[in-house]
Order: sequence, then C-alpha cells, then structure tokens
Amino acid sequence: MEAPSVAQLPGRTGGWITFPFIIATTVGLALSFVGWTSNLIVYLIKEFDVGSIDAAQISNLVNGAGSLTPVIAAIIADSFLGCFTTIWISSIISLLGTILLALTATVDSLRPKPCEVGSTSCTPKRIGQYVVLYTAIVLATLGSGGIRSTLATIGANQLADKPKDQGIFFNWFFFFWYFASVIGSTAIVYVQDNVSWKAGFFICAASNIVALVIFLLGSKFYTKFKPQGSPFTSLARVIVACITKRQLALASIPEDFFQGCNVVPKALPVVPSRTFRFLNHAAIISEGDVKSDGSISNRWRLCSVQEIEDFKTLIKILPLWSTSFFLATTIGVQASLSILQALAMYRHIGPNFQIPAGSVLVFVLLSTTLFLALFDKFILPTWKNLTGKSLTPLQRIGIGHVLNFLSMGVSALVESKRLNVAKSNEGSNIVPMSVLWLVPQLVIVGIAEALYFPGQVSLYYQEFPITLKNLAIAMISVLVGISFYLATALIDVVRRTSRWLPGDINNGRVDNVYWILVIGGVVNFGYYVICAWYYKYQNLKQVDSPYDE
Repeated sequence: MEAPSVAQLPGRTGGWITFPFIIATTVGLALSFVGWTSNLIVYLIKEFDVGSIDAAQISNLVNGAGSLTPVIAAIIADSFLGCFTTIWISSIISLLGTILLALTATVDSLRPKPCEVGSTSCTPKRIGQYVVLYTAIVLATLGSGGIRSTLATIGANQLADKPKDQGIFFNWFFFFWYFASVIGSTAIVYVQDNVSWKAGFFICAASNIVALVIFLLGSKFYTKFKPQGSPFTSLARVIVACITKRQLALASIPEDFFQGCNVVPKALPVVPSRTFRFLNHAAIISEGDVKSDGSISNRWRLCSVQEIEDFKTLIKILPLWSTSFFLATTIGVQASLSILQALAMYRHIGPNFQIPAGSVLVFVLLSTTLFLALFDKFILPTWKNLTGKSLTPLQRIGIGHVLNFLSMGVSALVESKRLNVAKSNEGSNIVPMSVLWLVPQLVIVGIAEALYFPGQVSLYYQEFPITLKNLAIAMISVLVGISFYLATALIDVVRRTSRWLPGDINNGRVDNVYWILVIGGVVNFGYYVICAWYYKYQNLKQVDSPYDE
C-alpha cells in the first residue's frame, strides 16, 4: 500500500491532513468494540451464569445488530445529520454503553453472586442486574455500529476529487481496522481473563474516549458535506411510483417517459429496457407530473428512466447476493461454537500462558489480513500466469464458497476427535486436547472471508451504476447482519429438535451441527453456480473498487 502524504495548503479543508485523525479514531473505536465483544460469551457464562448456548445466541444477536446498524446510520447520515454529527453522537452512545458494561464488572450489586454447583442456598438472580447488562450491550452495539460505515464515508469524502486516493484510503482504513481488531481480541481479552473484567472493560471505555477526543480535534480540518439524501430513498420512490401508476398503459415511444432533470440537452430520449417491465410505469409522464420549468411536481409519482434502470440492476444481482446468506450464517455458527469448544479444551502454551477462549477467533483475523496482503502482490499474478486470465469477482466468490464448506468439514472432524477424547476422560470439564486443533478450520474460513467478502464488494462496485455504488458495502452489512440472526435461529432450531447442543457440549454432538453446515454449504454452492452461470456482467471491463487498487 502506498503511504499517504499529509501536505496541505493553508486555509483548505479536506485532503490527507484529515487522515491521522480519522485513522486514530478508527483504531480507538475498533479496539473498544472488538475488546468487549470478543470475550462477551465468556463474560456472560462466568459472571452472569448464562447458559453456554444462550451466551452464544446473545453474541450472535450482538454481531447481527452491529452489522445492520451501520446501514441505518448511513441512511440517517445521508438523509438528515451528515457523517460528522452521526459519528460524534454514535461515539457518545457507544461510550455510555461501554462505561455501563464496565460498571457491571465493578459494582458487585450489578452482578449475580457466585453459586457453587449443588448448593441449596444460592442468592436469587435479580432482573434489574440483567436489565443493566443488556442495556449496556444494546447501547455499546448501536453506538459502535453507527460509527463504522460513516467513519469510512467521511474519510473518503475528504478525497472526493481524487478517486485513486480514495482507494488508497480504503486500503489503509481496513488495514488499521483489522490491526486494531487483532489487538482488541488478544491484548484486551488477555487483560479481562488474567487481570480483571473491570480493567479490560475500562480499557475499552478509555479507548472510546480517546477516539472521540481525537475525532473532535480534527473538526476544523474536515470538509463537511450537507446531507444529499440516501440511495435507498431513490429505490423506494421507484416502487411507490410504479405501484401508483400500475393501471396506466405502458408507452412505446421515448417521449412518453421521463428522462430526468439533468439530462444533456442534445441527448436522445430512451425507452426503459423490457426486463421487469412493471417498473417502467414509474417513468410514464402523466398530467401534472412535470412543471413548466421541467422539474417534477411529486418525486414519489415520477422517476427518471435512469433511476428505473438502476433499480433493475440491483434486482438482477439479488440472486447472487442471496447465495451468501447461508455462507455468512455458517461463519456466525462456527464463531460461537469455536469459543465454546475453546472453553472446554486445554489452552495452555508453556507453564505460565493460557490462551483466552475469546481470542481463538484472532486466527480468522490474522489469516484474512495476511491473505489480503498477499492477494494482489502474489496470488493474483500467479493465477494470471497459470490461466492467462484475471480472476473475476464471481470466480473469487466461488472459491470462497468452496473453502467455506471445507472449513466446516474440518470443524466436524476436529470436533469428532475432541468428543472421543472427552469420552475417554469422563468427569473432566476440560478435555486434554490442545485448543490449537481449532486453528486449521479458523485459518481456512479466514482465507474464505478474504475471497468472498471483498469479492462481493468488488462485484457490486463493478456492476452498479454510479448512483448506487455506495450500496456495495451496505449490502454486505445487511447480509452479515441478517446472517447472524439466521445463525441464532439455526442454533435454536437444532437445540429444540435434538440433543446435539446441551449446556455441556462434552455431552452433545456439535460435530453433527458442522456436518449439517457442510451439506448446506454444498447445496448452496450449487445454487451459487447456477446464479453465476446465468448472470451477465454489465460492466466487465470496469473495476472501480477500493479493494482492487
């Protein structure tokens, strides 16, 4: 990655001078969020006596909300508040939640008293303690989610007149986000496990405070754009307009369709394409739709031909997008179950160091980061030398699909071995089998993530028209968010219909859960191949993605 220059002319806003403030904010907020979410399952089990599977479900809900909130925040920023205001408000909400979470680890009355197994004199749990806990989790999750997409957007906006520099910014932004995530899921989790939960959570809060202060210190350097409206609004207008005019006969001449207010004067009018013809109703000009000056009387009754074609582009890619729901669902299930497996495995390295259970997922982050670093420099050129062709986004996503269900297969085999060892050592909660047995499956899924998530963003950037390019990352956020909820539902269904996921996984069959994911992954890959086979690239030669810089 090319290192950015921070030279700036006096009196000007925007440019690379804002980079240190935005990146420092990114690191601080990533440390805070990843620091408390990585070990949340362990905290719920050990300090609040939550069942292991229930704790995993709560973690999935948190991760799902953390992925969906950035989409909502982006709409609010685009339509009402702007990125700057959305970021500092979200930072404060996140800080309140993190401080409240730290207080649950500090004030004894905010936690249930420990209860020994078999004891008959346990202090009853108070509902108020869980209200405070879940309020803290909700605030911290919503606040952190509100920052993620808007922080990347405000950084790119500072380089709005330099598309190449925007690509460089995105590379650095994701590099530092992953770097901070690795630190948060190792160093902070280690403090929580080996020093105290209070110290770990207050480090998260302090990191949030420092990030907020640094962001506000850079205020005078930022170029602050006024809200221009969300692309989701444009899509909603097409739906409303075509329903409103559904009874009108479809026109056949270009002059009967609204071409837009900013059309080049000498440009020839066009007729909408014949695919998804129902949507063409939205562009039919009826009486009173257009004012004398050429502007629209009611933007919810009339859309331009271009807006309709943009909507059709989105519809055409939805089948491919839908293939990734099961893909991301398996990641959510594997992430939760891997932490539960780690809790029941031997985690010592040497006589004095024990790997925190919440830190095992760092192997996913490390493999993703390393593979992304090697991809453009070594892997992509090697592929081109061997095949004579560049790796297309659809091929990249397809390879990710294959690696994903292979990872689930490895997970099933490792869990089968772990259960056999557990049966040979009945009576012990900790199976004498190293937690490092989990590393291969986590490394494989990390490489898969490095292929299909950036591959999808690259595909959307390549295929979407300019007006919808900002939806590329939003579509991934929606996908990941919904998938974590699907993972929660899947685990709940398995728990209700079988005995594979009891409170003590040593008495369960987690390996069968992984085999179900393998079968589902193979079927889903077949669905993906069909969708990819019939999909026709709209802009094959256009590659306009920050990941491809």
